Amino acid sequence: MIKYSDIDPRKDAFIFELDDVLYPEKDYLYQVYYLFTSYLEYTELINAKEATDLMIDAYLSSGKDIVFDYLKQKFSIDEKYRFNFNHLSNTAKLPLKLLLYQDMLKLLQDIVVDRKKIFVVTNGNPEQQLNKIKQIEWVGLEPYLTCYFANEIAPKPETDCIDLLIKDRNIQRRNILMIGNTDTDVLCAEASGVDFVKVSLD
Repeated sequence: MIKYSDIDPRKDAFIFELDDVLYPEKDYLYQVYYLFTSYLEYTELINAKEATDLMIDAYLSSGKDIVFDYLKQKFSIDEKYRFNFNHLSNTAKLPLKLLLYQDMLKLLQDIVVDRKKIFVVTNGNPEQQLNKIKQIEWVGLEPYLTCYFANEIAPKPETDCIDLLIKDRNIQRRNILMIGNTDTDVLCAEASGVDFVKVSLD
């Protein structure tokens, strides 16, 4: 857990990854799985709950990139549905809003109260990442966020997006704190010459 009171007060810009840093990515993915299997139940007459449970198990055991393949094998789903799944993964209108981790919400609010800058620099498909951002319950914080989609330039750990942010906003590297939870973010921060805090918010 990271508290604002523990952070060097000279830091005036904070860079966050999105998934599993500000909110739990599974909250997005599980709703996508539910929507997709509900669609398959209608078109292919499969059991939506059983298919959703399978997708969640596949995600937990092997990661999100393999989920459709598990489903395809188990239920003999036609390959044509991969397009539908990928499209839904990027554009889904979720039944429920995505909620920030409570610790991160408090940190963001403290940063805003102290009139410092907040940036989200996120890897991943830009369309999907923007769709997630739009469906997070930001509790009024939206005007204080500036988002950069690293894949539009070069994915982290490449430093291109951080370098662009620094140039755009005229920020000193020594005044930046980067907050993430992966080795990719660690490497990016090191290569960018900015301080880093690794968080784990399961």
